[in-house]
Amino acid sequence: MKYWLIKSDPDTFSFHDMLKEKETQWDGVRNYAARNFLREMKRGDTVLVYHSGGESKIMGLATVTAEHFPDPTADSDTWLAVKLKAGKLLKSPVDLSSIKKEPKLSEIPLIKISRLSVMPIEEKDFKLLLKMAGE
Repeated sequence: MKYWLIKSDPDTFSFHDMLKEKETQWDGVRNYAARNFLREMKRGDTVLVYHSGGESKIMGLATVTAEHFPDPTADSDTWLAVKLKAGKLLKSPVDLSSIKKEPKLSEIPLIKISRLSVMPIEEKDFKLLLKMAGE
């Protein structure tokens, strides 16, 4: 099993929206590196859902329920989507400033490649982020 972080603008689609839908199609990704990471996602992988924009914090957990398929919102088969099932809201969402203050997280893609919307997270970093969230 792998761990991932996906970013979402909460004004467009928040983690609370995902909780209401229970399962959602994660589409609309138009970055080649992020698309390649979508391709690597496997059923059962765990995903951290991050609110971008003004909130800038990890809000909750989701699980990959369907591996990559052509994004139905795209004009070509170049772009991919996956399906995600909402998990739970974190006890204490982890904000970006707290993540940046933690030296052990200085190399995660969220810090190093901040514009990327889909990224892998190493297991040790995933566990530390959950600990920071009180989980």
